[in-house]
Amino acid sequence: MKILVTGCNGLLGQKLVELISSQRDSYLIATAKSKLIPDLPRGEFHSLDITNADEVDEVIDKTKPDVVINTAAMTQVDQCETEREKCWQANVTAVEYLVQSCQKNNIHLVHISTDFIFDGTHGPLDESEKPNPISYYGKSKLAGELVIQKSSIDWTILRTVLVYGVTKDMSRSNIVLWVKKSLEEGKTINVVNDQWRTPTLAEDLAAGCYLAAIKKTKGIFNVSGSEMMTPYDIAIATADFFKLNKSLIRQTDSTKFTQPAKRPPKTGFIIDKAKRELGYQSHSFREGLGLLAKQIPG
Repeated sequence: MKILVTGCNGLLGQKLVELISSQRDSYLIATAKSKLIPDLPRGEFHSLDITNADEVDEVIDKTKPDVVINTAAMTQVDQCETEREKCWQANVTAVEYLVQSCQKNNIHLVHISTDFIFDGTHGPLDESEKPNPISYYGKSKLAGELVIQKSSIDWTILRTVLVYGVTKDMSRSNIVLWVKKSLEEGKTINVVNDQWRTPTLAEDLAAGCYLAAIKKTKGIFNVSGSEMMTPYDIAIATADFFKLNKSLIRQTDSTKFTQPAKRPPKTGFIIDKAKRELGYQSHSFREGLGLLAKQIPG
């Protein structure tokens, strides 16, 4: 099976390069806007800006994949709030281009979405929950979902939550790496205790994407961790695991932070459907920290 992955320089994209290129029955077509960061032991690389319709058509027409996994998106929530045109281009218009190309070539599309399409009034949530985004990022991701759902292509939408992990040359940090680095540097950090998530190990999300691709299972699936945790819980668990000074972690609440975009207070996902239909399994948060610890450069 030929699988084309967009956004291969991101955290999830890099994990997919590693996973798919190691599978004998799959052939990876890795794409990214700039030079590929991860090693590519098997497969091929094409430069691709998914906001450019001609490039999308050219690369997909040329490589003829069986499945496209779209991991490329603008995910910086506050930046999406202030740079709305750029956000819409990456999260909606680009999805329209991918859908058009998949339709023309009869390709199954696996697309990554987010818990931020919900308002956060309660959780954890299953796939039947009605979206009601409270940020522009959430609105754009929901609009991207609707483009796919209204199309005539075969599709899978994987919704995920608060992804963490480590890769080469990361352009962005994530909560676990931020907590670890801050505490190692002896910095006091303020971490909110009034938001709930089910943090997702990047390797688990990559495995979910791959399962959806090879099975071509249609529909919406929640793919995340299974433990409901606040960012404060995550910070304490990270400090305990790496034996760092947790007295530097101060509890606070989200009203103390002024951010351009609103965050949903409580999300988190019920992942039973993904377990049942995709064969998805998630690591515990502690197991995830163990995997991450082995990958951090000494």
